[in-house]
Amino acid sequence: MSDSELQAQARSILDEIALIPFEQCQPLTRGFESIPARPGIYAVRHRTDGLLYIGKTKSLRGRFSGGHKAFLWAWLDKYDDDDVRIAVKVISHWESPTLLLELEAIILRATEPPYNVQIPTEM
Repeated sequence: MSDSELQAQARSILDEIALIPFEQCQPLTRGFESIPARPGIYAVRHRTDGLLYIGKTKSLRGRFSGGHKAFLWAWLDKYDDDDVRIAVKVISHWESPTLLLELEAIILRATEPPYNVQIPTEM
């Protein structure tokens, strides 16, 4: 995949997870049953503050069912549970493990969410 194709795909994913109406994002639950157990990119979002955290994973549901540091930080920031949701983008063409890493890095550099401790530098 060329750099321009990668940039375009990352922009498309960012648009999807950042612009989906908040009410259509996945609410916080115990088992996260409504989130697919597939590879993808996800965003932890706040109703009014926007993107809090962006990540990638081989299993979206598995990533949340065991807990996530963004939820702890949201709790410490005293965010109401109903104001925090998850937006997901399944990556159906799992070409290589590095593809998600590259897409995540591009999206993180573009958005700099406050709960992502380390933003990857340009490759």
